[in-house]
Amino acid sequence: MPYAVNPVDSNPIYFDASSTDAPPVLFLHGSALSRSIWRGLGYVRAFEPEFSTIRMDLRGHGRSSKPHAATDYSMEAMLGDVNAVLDATGHDSVHIVGYSFGARVGLALAARSPHKVRSLSMLGGTHAIEAGQLAALFFDGYLEVLKAGDIEGFISGMETGGGKLDPATRLAFASNDPLALAAYFEATESGAGISEILLRQISTPALLMTGTRDWPRIEHSRIMESLMPDARLVELPGRMHGGTLFPVEPIVDEILPFIRSHEKA
Repeated sequence: MPYAVNPVDSNPIYFDASSTDAPPVLFLHGSALSRSIWRGLGYVRAFEPEFSTIRMDLRGHGRSSKPHAATDYSMEAMLGDVNAVLDATGHDSVHIVGYSFGARVGLALAARSPHKVRSLSMLGGTHAIEAGQLAALFFDGYLEVLKAGDIEGFISGMETGGGKLDPATRLAFASNDPLALAAYFEATESGAGISEILLRQISTPALLMTGTRDWPRIEHSRIMESLMPDARLVELPGRMHGGTLFPVEPIVDEILPFIRSHEKA
């Protein structure tokens, strides 16, 4: 399996990429998931062969490096990983489809290196970081459970609060290193979001898709749509954050025409 190496800290980042000349789409998964979620839920099948797909494991996830220090999970490090994968696959720019934290990484890349992002599709994404939002998303005490090395306890806590996970998501969660995940979450909560001033300067074409029951992200998405020069919000009726990606059809029915239009442009 191919991997790229972040030139700053030498962490290996694993990825899958289809070897075609079709326009490239980079998929960025959410917290505690991995690149496999995109194939497991059917996104790869929907995009190929019209598009060349790249699916990477963000650091701390999947087969990529799993350091145990929160300082290793800065946004700068994450963007360095993305750039290393782009270099390894030979792409100067890509369309990005990101879910949750992956959407935040895509937004950060569009803000800092707009020439590398042809279009940005944010699924359940946000520009803001609010204290306690991860505990609200998972459950109270989730970080202590992970620091104790109890990944099954983390999964059980999630299912107690939010219902049984689908098999693909549960498998992805179970494959995590709990100490690496704890460090990643600590860095996520202490990081800085993207200011509203900067949002006004992000001219990358953006498609925002967020569930109407995904609070506070739905409100954040409405703010992003109002501030970003070329952003459009599609609200997903009744969906909570964990249900953003599935069912797949309403998602790809919006994203595919969006990417096609900006690839032609």
